Amino acid sequence: MKLLVQPGDGVKPILKGIESAKKSIQIVIFRFDWRDVEQALAAAVARGVKVYALIAHTNRAGEEALRKLELRLLADGVTVARTADDLVRYHAKYMIVDGIELYLMAFNLTHLDIGKSRSFAVITRKRNTVAEAARLFEADTLRHTYEPGNSDLLVSPTNSRKRLSALIEKARKEILIYDLKISDEAMIRLLEEKAKQGVAIRVVGRVTQKVAGVTARKLPKMRLHTRTIVVDGKLAFIGSQSLREVELDARREVGIVFKDSKAVSTLVKTFEDDWALTDKTADSGGADANPVAKVAKKAAKVAAREIPMVMPLIASAVREAAGTDAELEINPEDVQDIVKSVVKEAVQDALNNVVEEAVGAKAAS
Repeated sequence: MKLLVQPGDGVKPILKGIESAKKSIQIVIFRFDWRDVEQALAAAVARGVKVYALIAHTNRAGEEALRKLELRLLADGVTVARTADDLVRYHAKYMIVDGIELYLMAFNLTHLDIGKSRSFAVITRKRNTVAEAARLFEADTLRHTYEPGNSDLLVSPTNSRKRLSALIEKARKEILIYDLKISDEAMIRLLEEKAKQGVAIRVVGRVTQKVAGVTARKLPKMRLHTRTIVVDGKLAFIGSQSLREVELDARREVGIVFKDSKAVSTLVKTFEDDWALTDKTADSGGADANPVAKVAKKAAKVAAREIPMVMPLIASAVREAAGTDAELEINPEDVQDIVKSVVKEAVQDALNNVVEEAVGAKAAS
């Protein structure tokens, strides 16, 4: 197993993997702007490698770029498929080379993620893990139902919640977490229980509630773009799913749990180095100490003022969806819960996109 640390390792290991392919490459793309990778995929096709790309049907304000990427890859001879729209989002990032090597990435193949963000990836040849990733790729490409097998792979929304809960439960001394936003109620309760048991818990990122025994700090000097958990310095998780309800239960997210001693040690060292740079005065005890809270509240008020204007459209959509089938039973509470979740996700995505654009513009200046 090999661990990639960003920024630092860069895109070369990915390019090396593509260039080493003899028979096939299967790659899942959510965001993408690295032309060197695109050219390497085209070169692989030219030398006889079968290249299959599964591209997200959408992302935040990036659908046009995805469609252009599809056309370019098709022109290069890549077999391209688009993910279904049955889940809130397809957010997984991974690549399989020759059916024997898996690149499981927390980062997208973008300059922002690789060059200016803290993130990780794992390269493994563990047979059952690679085979399981191939099964997932086939299921999502053909739009078949995916049923998880027995492997180290964590796939939302099928088994991530159960497997991540089990990982946290194993902690006896310490839990180190990188997470953009921990907000899932059940996961927060679990962290609180572990803290009560004497487990030291530190988070680089955000937690939306104050949790006794949990210390959360913001990552300085660079963008955070990984979801990583290290338990007792022995067991680790890297993936695309945060401890958020939507990423555990409503989106396609993929991660891996492993205990490779060298990789885990590097994760611990990286975490400690990052932690040493954080501001101790920013300790939130798990509370969300986001300095832009006032801006967020103003944005929410603006959005709330616009809701009455779209109510007629919402009413029309509900009537159309319900149809005229007298036997159709619709539970208003179920509809309300689902709409609330989807709207909340849409608003969060819109705000995140504004922030990402601002960060990218600042980094480029």
